[in-house]
Amino acid sequence: MDNTELDLRLEDNEWPFEYTGHDRHIARAIVYDDEGYFYFVRANRDDDFGKSTLIETAGGGIEEGEDPGTAIIRELKEELGAEVDVIGKIGVVSDYYNLIHRHNINNYFLCRVRSFGDKNLTQQEIEDFHLSTLKLTYEEALKEYELRRDTKLGRLVGNREVPVLKRAKEMLG
Repeated sequence: MDNTELDLRLEDNEWPFEYTGHDRHIARAIVYDDEGYFYFVRANRDDDFGKSTLIETAGGGIEEGEDPGTAIIRELKEELGAEVDVIGKIGVVSDYYNLIHRHNINNYFLCRVRSFGDKNLTQQEIEDFHLSTLKLTYEEALKEYELRRDTKLGRLVGNREVPVLKRAKEMLG
């Protein structure tokens, strides 16, 4: 397996830049199973970013005192109900959400599913984002990201995640 880590720096060209108010350290994963499927979350949002349906990797904020590797195991259990093996680090994607003045430092991991159990979603994930699990082939995932580029937020997410998905596919061979 090629262990060269992805290092991607992206700008937000969807909303004008005013200032960056804070950095958010995030752990995210490309999750796959032994049958060749990949697991994502679908979010149906209607918020400051507008109304949109998105595909996104599972993951979330790294808590104080937590390392990214520990955070991704926790986040995948919460959002997908998945117990995983962390295969390796894909890399880091730095991106911006100018609308909410945030800089994201996304630590991406490649994780293989061992089993699925109960999810532990937050009220916001249930009520505001309506998170659900997507099980897709690699080709289906690429099509889904392309389909969701019809919104500004969908383009930001796709710009961040498609290169990571492609790198994960290379790592898997």
